[in-house]
Amino acid sequence: MVNKVFLSVFPWTSSGLVGSAYHIVAFQPDSALAAVQRATNTTVTMAAMGAIFGMATCLSAQAREAPDDPLNYFIGGCASGIFVGARTHSAMTGTSACLGLGTLAFFTKVGKMEGWKLAGPPKL
Repeated sequence: MVNKVFLSVFPWTSSGLVGSAYHIVAFQPDSALAAVQRATNTTVTMAAMGAIFGMATCLSAQAREAPDDPLNYFIGGCASGIFVGARTHSAMTGTSACLGLGTLAFFTKVGKMEGWKLAGPPKL
């Protein structure tokens, strides 16, 4: 379970770092301290979302005794979305993020289980 949580935190943290770097370049802050605060805030939020996703998915799988069920991934994505709503102090944002991230995680798991491909091999 710890490996799964770590593996879900790392990509979220990386995307937080990349996203905050783009945000700092696009909307330049007034000082270096403001830039560091903005980068830290974004990165920590994304890392927490990854941890919440991993923990909720694992706990759901254990409680439901269904380790590879896509519904576990929906629950993890929804929990991450609820966290976003709490961070923004917006019920509408939380609800939308819950449904959006949950659905994305659900279909990502279904796609992996069924071998869906977004693009085939290059045609020569």
